Amino acid sequence: MVGLVPVTPPAVAAALAAGAAALGAPLTHPVQLAGGARATVLRCRDSAGTSVVVKSYPADAAGPGSFAAEAAGLSPRLLAADGAALTVVQSDLGDAPSLADLLLGASAPAAAGALVSWAASLGRLAVHAAYRESEHARLLARCLDGRPPSRLAAQMGERIRGAAARAALLGVPEPAGLAAELDTVAALTRGATRYRVFGPGDACPDNNQVTPDGVRFLDYEDAGYHSVFLDAAYLRMPFSTCWCVFRLPAGLAAQAEAAFRSEVGRVHADLADDAVWRRGVRGAMAAWTMSSLGWLLSQALAGDAPIDGDRASPGARQLLRHRWQVLAAELTAAGERPAITKLLTSLLAATQAWQAPELGPYRALRDWDEG
Repeated sequence: MVGLVPVTPPAVAAALAAGAAALGAPLTHPVQLAGGARATVLRCRDSAGTSVVVKSYPADAAGPGSFAAEAAGLSPRLLAADGAALTVVQSDLGDAPSLADLLLGASAPAAAGALVSWAASLGRLAVHAAYRESEHARLLARCLDGRPPSRLAAQMGERIRGAAARAALLGVPEPAGLAAELDTVAALTRGATRYRVFGPGDACPDNNQVTPDGVRFLDYEDAGYHSVFLDAAYLRMPFSTCWCVFRLPAGLAAQAEAAFRSEVGRVHADLADDAVWRRGVRGAMAAWTMSSLGWLLSQALAGDAPIDGDRASPGARQLLRHRWQVLAAELTAAGERPAITKLLTSLLAATQAWQAPELGPYRALRDWDEG
């Protein structure tokens, strides 16, 4: 109708203004992007017509830490940052599909190739940032400007140590020795002194773009240095924190894990030792699995609806039981962490009545031939 002017939502207008101020140049044509649950994310055009992405965090308890992690971790894609407005401006990678898109798509070769490329790219990111931890720490401190950092690692540790209390909601008693084993597992989240690498923090298969130049990672709001095994476990579980979780063919998963291991082995040579690698990955699997009780069990107690609404995702009960089965099998075969193993078998027994179906394969890999 003549005379009507489109109304820009306040959050979009504020993010656009903050991005322009950080960049020192006007930004126009904002389009709000999906996937910004913790922030307002816009695609805009600068004065030269180049597409850029603005990400602006809220001034809540988590906002400063998320902004600082993003600003400190995005180099060289970071174009500008404004700590007062908790806003970053970054180069735009375009509209390439994510690994999640391809795994849930129709092409098995595309999905398989992207998975291995994703794993190798995650390893190369770690190698690229090797020996730069002190530089990153200085940059992170400057971005925080005295404000508290992200509490992701602390929250994960708290959830791990709270696993017995969560299991009690299902009537499962605490096995003897569990507290000590949980504390050992939680130590992985406190900043391991060995085998540290840099990563984006949440390497979910939808937090990336599969571009012609390789896989590029997005969402660095929890980025930082951590144990290499926390990333390696993503391929064994698979995908420790994601909504997009289905079964990977065993041979393909092993190929992807080998690609990641080969890259990070350039920094930590003794990861070539199978005993070191396998024990470390099992420990990280235990960390992620125990932590997931803190955020999945409430959903599971309410029913088995998909964990992420309308998107293709497993039910909470289905995913929890899959995690417990996979970890229990790994620990039993290795003869490790008997108290956690006992907890897992008790959880599986206590939830048989859920009658949750087995987790199926990714849509693109249903007919994958391991031969």
